[in-house]
Amino acid sequence: MEHTIPEKHYLNEATGWKSWLMTLDHKRIGILYMIMVMFSFFLGGVFALLLRWELISPDKILMGPEMYNQAFSLHGIIMIFLFIIPSIPAILGNFVMPLMIGAKDVAFPRLNLASWYIYVIGFCFAVYALFTGGIDTGWTFYTPYSNETTTAVIPILTAAFVLGFSSIFTGLNFIVTIHKLRAPGMTWFQLPLFVWAIYATALIQVLATPVLGITLALLMLERVVGIGIFDPAMGGDPVLFQHFFWFYSHPAVYIMILPGMGIISELIATFSHRRIFGYKFIAFSSLGIAFTGFLVWGHHMFVSGQSDLAAVIFSFLTFFVGIPSGIKILNWMATMYKGSISLDTPMLWALSFLILFSIGGFTGIVLGTLSIDVHLHDTYFVVSHFHYVMVGGTVMAIFGGLHYWWPKIWGRMYNETLARIAVVLIFVGFNVTFFVQFIMGTQGMPRRYYTYLPQFQGMHGFSSIGALIMGVGFLLIGIYLIHAIFKGKPAGPNPWRALTMEWETPSPPRAGNFEGAQRLTHGPYDYDKVVPENALKQYKTL
Repeated sequence: MEHTIPEKHYLNEATGWKSWLMTLDHKRIGILYMIMVMFSFFLGGVFALLLRWELISPDKILMGPEMYNQAFSLHGIIMIFLFIIPSIPAILGNFVMPLMIGAKDVAFPRLNLASWYIYVIGFCFAVYALFTGGIDTGWTFYTPYSNETTTAVIPILTAAFVLGFSSIFTGLNFIVTIHKLRAPGMTWFQLPLFVWAIYATALIQVLATPVLGITLALLMLERVVGIGIFDPAMGGDPVLFQHFFWFYSHPAVYIMILPGMGIISELIATFSHRRIFGYKFIAFSSLGIAFTGFLVWGHHMFVSGQSDLAAVIFSFLTFFVGIPSGIKILNWMATMYKGSISLDTPMLWALSFLILFSIGGFTGIVLGTLSIDVHLHDTYFVVSHFHYVMVGGTVMAIFGGLHYWWPKIWGRMYNETLARIAVVLIFVGFNVTFFVQFIMGTQGMPRRYYTYLPQFQGMHGFSSIGALIMGVGFLLIGIYLIHAIFKGKPAGPNPWRALTMEWETPSPPRAGNFEGAQRLTHGPYDYDKVVPENALKQYKTL
């Protein structure tokens, strides 16, 4: 069936750069976020490749130890604060969530635009820090390093502080939107699971981000005025900074991963063509993750000198937090069981997520074990675990979501063959890069080090080859997705035959999303009721 692009849609309803910079349309704001966030991903990726290139040899190749520390710090700060934390809520949450609940926009469109401008201001401070001395504190800004270094600490702390306001405003907006703007007839238990994940994420954004903001403000005050808060030379306590930082940053892990889990729920239901198994369990597990995420920050500090009792409690809670994540994985697998699975590109991203995130989760349990963590703390085992969760989880999910909703965003399809090649390249490259780092960690290779013992050179070289393979995969994605915007075939309103409400709009959607008031006619996963049995049999089965 031939499809055409609608004559009028949100992309051409108004023209000119002013119409974009002053837009109140949630879809356009999602596109603005996409441009900035993906540029940040590119910058962070460049620093990652430079690091892996330098680590091919224990001797100097490109940079000395000071420059290495700065590249390492900027890679972490850019990837965490400018890419992973805002990526899914800011891009897909903004674009898709109002469409999924039948709303014409978010609750506070002007606040939504303001949050993007605040993000841009934070980005500018980060770039300013890059060109005015760099930063070598690591992405955690640990004291006393951040007090003693002569690099641009104040600009980078200001960047993170400002970015926090963007996160809080976005979270507030989403909470009110989900509460107040759902289509008539859409109860809480008829919400798509992506919306549940965005809602749980928004709660964490609003409750946890102020803690980081206050901590960074105190650190700046200490550095500028000389008040002893965290610096032991002035009577402060550096461990206090770690408590404050991780009280935010462990919930921030779930700001990063929860929206990704929401995407995976949509992909698995759509491409298994089955009602999602255990809908309420998955929905409540998102809230459970959000709650328990506030209780486990101390597992980052097993070797900081905290009491034995506190260490045992945090170790137990670390095991406990794996339960809601396990519920999701088991329910996703049960959804796929006997499903009519079609291996389109978004589903390949979802399967990659399941494998890689499961490895990250199991190794998290290993690190939560007190006796083992003392040995593995600050080794490459932690680096590998972190990347299996963040890249194997969040990054796989966001690219799965982009491939899923790209036809809706732009109205055009990408090259499916190139897309599948890119998934394989990134999956293989990722495992080549990071699985070997588990081995290095168990053998005692410390993280963050500029040089290392010759015995680790082979594994470091192997890891760097994987990073190059990943880089080629991400470059390929950029090429065919941008090509699709201009030359792709028209997608039609619902190329995946999905049942959530955003697929009831044209592709691309019109400026106001829906004509007239929208009313829910079926559940988001009622494949057994809405799609005829003979139509399901037409799909390729696994």
